[in-house]
Amino acid sequence: MRNIQTRQRVGFTRNTLVLTVIVSAMTLSVASASSTSQPGGVPEKVQAAAAEASAGSATEVKIDNFAFTPGVVTVKAGTEVTWINHDDIPHTVDSTQGKFKSAALDTDDKFKFRFTEPGEYPFYCRMHPKMTGKVIVQP
Repeated sequence: MRNIQTRQRVGFTRNTLVLTVIVSAMTLSVASASSTSQPGGVPEKVQAAAAEASAGSATEVKIDNFAFTPGVVTVKAGTEVTWINHDDIPHTVDSTQGKFKSAALDTDDKFKFRFTEPGEYPFYCRMHPKMTGKVIVQP
């Protein structure tokens, strides 16, 4: 009987030690993630990406399932917009005002255009005219 109780205590102690190690590792992981955060708990990399996006340096429009996503993009003057075709068939990006016109974009091809003047710039796919979108450029 004494042997069984000793084994149970050893097993309990071992399990407690393992649990303590796991909790300590999790606590250290959370602490290290918090130490790279800025005030408000937002990691530095996330803040840098948000600052870049708000500065209007680049924006991406996906072409997928015969649609532009997002369909309407609002950017600041000087922003470069990149369209990326994720469909299995070619698409184009053409300004209805003749301001820009891409070649046929195969899967994973990109087209970029920098918008320097404020205004609204509707666009469509020449091969699939029902595919439309708009870039709104603010000063």
